[in-house]
Amino acid sequence: MRAVVFDGPGGPDVLHEASLEVPSPVLSEVLVRVVAAGVNPIDAKTRGGSGVFSALSLPATPGFDFSGVVVRAPYETHPFPPGTPVFGMAAFPRTGGTYAEYAVVPSLSLARRPASLSHVEAAGVPLAALTAWGLVVETAHAHEGQRMLIHAGAGGVGHFAVQLAAYFGAHVTTTGSARNAAWLRDLGASVVIDRESTRFEDVVGEVDVVIDLVGEASDRTGSRSLSVLRRGGLYVIVPSGSWPGYADAAAAAGVRATHYKVIPDGDALATVARLLESGSIRVFVDRVFDLADAAAAHAELERGHTRGKLVLRVSDD
Repeated sequence: MRAVVFDGPGGPDVLHEASLEVPSPVLSEVLVRVVAAGVNPIDAKTRGGSGVFSALSLPATPGFDFSGVVVRAPYETHPFPPGTPVFGMAAFPRTGGTYAEYAVVPSLSLARRPASLSHVEAAGVPLAALTAWGLVVETAHAHEGQRMLIHAGAGGVGHFAVQLAAYFGAHVTTTGSARNAAWLRDLGASVVIDRESTRFEDVVGEVDVVIDLVGEASDRTGSRSLSVLRRGGLYVIVPSGSWPGYADAAAAAGVRATHYKVIPDGDALATVARLLESGSIRVFVDRVFDLADAAAAHAELERGHTRGKLVLRVSDD
């Protein structure tokens, strides 16, 4: 099968095509034919030697989410029999492998692909939407009247987080660029702050929750966020490696804090699928690259101006 691999850490140019054996599922695993694969920051970080690089065996095939079709199921009455259109995640974080024509995935990390979405659209959903679900619903418990600040609302995780927070009734403030302001308001943000012209702490009143998808390494976004939280409010950081001292700083400021890592939960993804099917939330795919152009996709991702998601087209529907 065709696949993209990297033999060691480095820039996007370490990604190259290779011919690999089709993997064999064992026990409860499912073999899927990958039609499209999502491109995520964790892919680029891992390729660069951080992220979950230490958990991989080299050469490694990147990619943790996908949309495709089941080829082999564990048993005859399995919920996802051969021929079923599915989307989901690989065995994150131990193995990737979705930048390839076939991938082995755990049964519990799958859901049926929403019929209203193409494979390309669906491939942009799992990792980003499940991260947003975990942040907004399971950790922040978004609800009517809650005041939530979401940093980087136009990104892959961010555009789902804005929509989910608004869907559950929170008053959403988000940071982004001026070009994305109208789009973010259309997604459900009540207030959009132009990060290039305005210091968010100068205009944001006390909020109940901050979802930080940026981290301390970029203009001290994390520590500045603590100043806009009400006493006892909640600070949730995703790129926690950028700020090892976030918990102590939060405690000193009188607020609660936690970091968050995605859980590849098929049941939660099925709920997300229903929201997508009903039109309550939507996925935005900024650009689609061919599998052979994975290096170009990583370079584009690392430029930092993606609206929504980048996706690799791996094979025909």
